[in-house]
Amino acid sequence: MAKAKRRKANKAKAKSKKSKTKLAAKPAKRAKARKPQRFTVSHHRDEDFDYGLRPYSAYRDLGLSPATGGMVQAHVIRMTKPFNAEEVAIPHYHDVDFQMVYVLKGWFTSEFEGQGVHTFHAGSCWIQPPKIKHTVRGYSDDCELLEIVLPADFDTVTLEK
Repeated sequence: MAKAKRRKANKAKAKSKKSKTKLAAKPAKRAKARKPQRFTVSHHRDEDFDYGLRPYSAYRDLGLSPATGGMVQAHVIRMTKPFNAEEVAIPHYHDVDFQMVYVLKGWFTSEFEGQGVHTFHAGSCWIQPPKIKHTVRGYSDDCELLEIVLPADFDTVTLEK
């Protein structure tokens, strides 16, 4: 009789082990296949800043969009004119999946919907959730920002003041 009890106990342990194995997490599915990324390098050169996107700043594209098949865009933004609220303080949002900004030099102030006004100094970093409405409220004359956006091709939607 003792042997029968032990067999039942051993069978229960085996069942317990089997059920634990069945409950083990399945490996996560891999993200949708993307084009292979290419190695790229971007060295600082003043002549690489483009003055066409906004009238108060210049952009230096870091070459990530072609290297990532359009997955990521990164650029350095340099303020080129003193802050003028009439020209700069225009409410807008970006239709993106991800946007991160890092202050390289100077300071930058922006107001974010539901978050209030924030001033960022060299070394500060923030993430703007998709479609968060925001308005530039000021910046230093020497301000430079690093901006990283996914996807590389996105729209900026201007709102009424």
